[in-house]
Amino acid sequence: QAQLVESGGGLVQPGGSLRLACASDVNIFEFNSMGWYRQAPGKERDLVAKITVGGTTSYADSVKGRFTISRDGAKKMVYLRMSELEPEDTAVYYCDAKILRYDDWGEGTRVTVSS
Repeated sequence: QAQLVESGGGLVQPGGSLRLACASDVNIFEFNSMGWYRQAPGKERDLVAKITVGGTTSYADSVKGRFTISRDGAKKMVYLRMSELEPEDTAVYYCDAKILRYDDWGEGTRVTVSS
């Protein structure tokens, strides 16, 4: 289906900001929704932010007010801006695209929040 490539991860200090990017080879408006998930070692993969084709956004309670998902259709890109980062945000972040009930995933980008 779609090929997704995440970028922008790295090491950031607590309280800092980081912007992740997801590049798609498919027009992002062909997806029903796109989202960002994260997974820390030994933990479940959790949805952190989602945007529908219509532009409706939603966030996990743990990141609400700190993370913002956005998109650029012309560039076929979806972004996740993360602010006020905490050590608990440390994880591999994955981009997801949904077409009906099917999911396409990127390989992930690692975010480490540490002093």
